[in-house]
Amino acid sequence: MKTGTVTLIGRPNVGKSSLINALLRTHALIISPKPQTTRNSIRCIYNDDEAQIIFTDTPGLYRINNSRDKLGIFLNDAIAGALEDSDVVLWLVDAGTRKLAQDDYEISVMLPKVPVILVASKSDRSNPDLAFALYDNLYKFDAKIPVSAKLKRGLDKLMNEIMKHIPEGEAIYDPDILMDTTEKFMASEIIREKVLMLLRDEVPHCVAVEIEEYKSPEEYPDRKKLYIRASLITETEGQKKILIGSDGRMIKKIGELSRKSLEEVTGIPVYLDLWAKVVPGWRKNQAALKRLGYA
Repeated sequence: MKTGTVTLIGRPNVGKSSLINALLRTHALIISPKPQTTRNSIRCIYNDDEAQIIFTDTPGLYRINNSRDKLGIFLNDAIAGALEDSDVVLWLVDAGTRKLAQDDYEISVMLPKVPVILVASKSDRSNPDLAFALYDNLYKFDAKIPVSAKLKRGLDKLMNEIMKHIPEGEAIYDPDILMDTTEKFMASEIIREKVLMLLRDEVPHCVAVEIEEYKSPEEYPDRKKLYIRASLITETEGQKKILIGSDGRMIKKIGELSRKSLEEVTGIPVYLDLWAKVVPGWRKNQAALKRLGYA
C-alpha cells in the first residue's frame, strides 16, 4: 500500500481545482473562471486498491500590497504550509503560456526538494510544447505531462507518474472520506461558488460566507430537513445591495442554486436561510478572518 500527499501549485485560475475534480471523478472543489476562487488549502482524498493519495489544492499566489492585507497573507501562508507537507508537487501551467510571469519565478523558489511534475492544463486548446520549453529554463522537472481536465485527456498518464513517487505507507483516511474538511465548510464553499457564478467584476472577491447554524436530521431527529442559516459577508453597503439585487432577486437566485447543490451533496432536503451582512474591511480584520476560517 502507498500513501502520500500531492500538492498542486500554479498561477491563479490555471485549473488546479478542475484537475483535482477530474482525477477524483467528482465535483469536490468549486471552480470558476474568476481568479482567486480557491481561498484555503483543501485536501481531497483519492483511493484505489494500491494507494491513498491526498491531493491538496492551493490558492493562486496573492499580490500583497501592504501588511494590512491579512487575507492575502493567509492565502500565501496556506501555499507555503501545503508545500512543506508534500511528497510530490504538481506545478500546473496553462498550455497556452508563452511568457513567464512574476508568479512563476516566485513559485520556482518556493518548491520543496521533492519530485516536481510540470503539468500543462487546457492542452485541448493549445500545443503545450512551447510552454514546456519555456519552463524548462526555470526548473528541472521530474516529468512533464499535458492534460485536459475537460476532455479527461492525460489523466491516466499523470496518475501513473504520481504513483512512481508516492511512498509506501498505510492509509490515513477511511476510504469513504472524500475531503478532509467539515460539512459546514463544504456548505459555505457551495454557496460561495454560486456567488462567483452569478456576480461579475470584483464583488465576488469581497464576499465571504459564514455558516451561523447547521442543524441536520442526524443531530436533531425531530427535523426532516437540513437547516442552514448562512450570511453573505460584504465590505460595503453597495456590495450588499448588489448581492441582494432588485426586489431580492439575486440573493434568492443564489439561495435556489445553493440549495439544489446542497441537496445533491447531502442527499437530504435542505432549508437554506440566506442573509447579507456588511462587515467593513473584513479582509483586513484578523478577528473577522479567524471567524470566517481564514486564519
